[in-house]
Amino acid sequence: MDIGYPLLSTVIFLPILGGLSLLLIGKGQEGLVKWASLLISLTTFVLALPLFTGFDRTTHRMQFVERKPWIPDWGIEYYIGVDGISVLFVLLSVLITILCVLISWDSIKTKVKEFYISVLLIEGAMIGVFCSLDFFLFYVFWEAMLIPMYLIIGVWGGPRRLYAAIKFFLYTLVGSVLMLVGIIVLYLKTGTFNILELSAMSLPVSLQLWLFWAFFAAFAVKVPMFPVHTWLPDAHTEAPTAGSVILAAILIKMGAYGFLRFSLPLFPEAALAMTPVMLGLSVVAIIYGGLVCFAQTDLKRLIAYSSVSHMGFVTLGIFALNAQGVEGGILQMINHGIVTGALFLCVGIVYERTHSREIADYGGLATVMPVYAGFFMLFTLASIGLPGLNGFIGEFLIILGGFKAKKLAGVLAATGVIIGAGYMLWLYQRLFFNELNEKIVRIEPMQLKEALTLLCLAVLVLWIGVYPETFLGFMHESVGHLLKRVHYGLPDSMMAVRSVIGGY
Repeated sequence: MDIGYPLLSTVIFLPILGGLSLLLIGKGQEGLVKWASLLISLTTFVLALPLFTGFDRTTHRMQFVERKPWIPDWGIEYYIGVDGISVLFVLLSVLITILCVLISWDSIKTKVKEFYISVLLIEGAMIGVFCSLDFFLFYVFWEAMLIPMYLIIGVWGGPRRLYAAIKFFLYTLVGSVLMLVGIIVLYLKTGTFNILELSAMSLPVSLQLWLFWAFFAAFAVKVPMFPVHTWLPDAHTEAPTAGSVILAAILIKMGAYGFLRFSLPLFPEAALAMTPVMLGLSVVAIIYGGLVCFAQTDLKRLIAYSSVSHMGFVTLGIFALNAQGVEGGILQMINHGIVTGALFLCVGIVYERTHSREIADYGGLATVMPVYAGFFMLFTLASIGLPGLNGFIGEFLIILGGFKAKKLAGVLAATGVIIGAGYMLWLYQRLFFNELNEKIVRIEPMQLKEALTLLCLAVLVLWIGVYPETFLGFMHESVGHLLKRVHYGLPDSMMAVRSVIGGY
């Protein structure tokens, strides 16, 4: 679709240029910085709405495409567009950024201007990742995200913020470097950085296998998959509330998005061959992440490990390689961004009042903060997949797809739902229904700004839970086209793969 206006470029670069423009605001004008950041993020959201209202759901082709030569001698282009998969993540990114600006209004007290610049820069980079159709451009945005997130954790984080920031940076950088090697190899073999052209090519099976693992290194760390997940709890625990929300809602989705956009269409035979491995790692993440939650005493670490479990569901759905699983995985990425982002917002609300994340320091919150307790209950039930809420739809489709791919994987994934209900309801009991803790008797009630922030996400929880087709309708054509690419010529392809790796 071409509307004759560079809509995607505007949505990508408005927060970047807007963030840089904050440098012109002098010291001591923190209020102006906050209002300017809110205006920039709201404007970006409004400009992104035509992606939702004007999207053609009847085609898998890229829409709102912009294509210009960038470095012609190397065949590098400024090439962007969205399909039924990526458009949903663009919309989620612009919404989450607004909420992060609002939730940080009173909690960020030092280097306020620098903080909001970092938030807006990372918004533009995230949107750029989801829109890029040139590998060089994609890698620029992919790496650009690291710097502002490193600063958000390392400057405004908790007591161990430098350790968490360096660990986050090193893990993601190592994976990214391996992916860069894969991108260079692809260019040397094909002579193009064009992602759509590469997705239509047939690469030698042996090359596909090597490249699959090169890209896996970057995407698995970002998800994060077991066993390269250990950076996530530290990053979440030490990051300020806005940093945790961006990490949970958007950044870790980029790994799963990478599997969908690159690993499956570029290396279909390798993806088919590695399906048992990926399903196995996904099931381990689901169960391991859930069980570890029972041992956590810190609110943020518990929710961080729950993310490991929930993202295990996502990768299970993707590598089920059927329509139910893949669509369930994509929807669950959106669901997880909404629900886990909301839970981190909830943690931030009480942390600003008590300056404690220890679960043992709470108890009886339902008595002193009844509205807050209602919101937390809604997001808890969505997290455990209660029918009628968004989490149920995604998990149902994923488990259905898992059963179709491999019955054992479906059965084991279903146990993860039970484990999730156990730790989340236990957490709710300890926070809200245990004996009232003397430390929180005089805790302040929720502010209107905080309630409105959570209300936005609560509406999405109910909307997707009641009528998921609003969002599933975007992805039907794109997912169908992707699966045709993966399964094209399945018998011959699988014979070729087995001849290389010796069967599986």
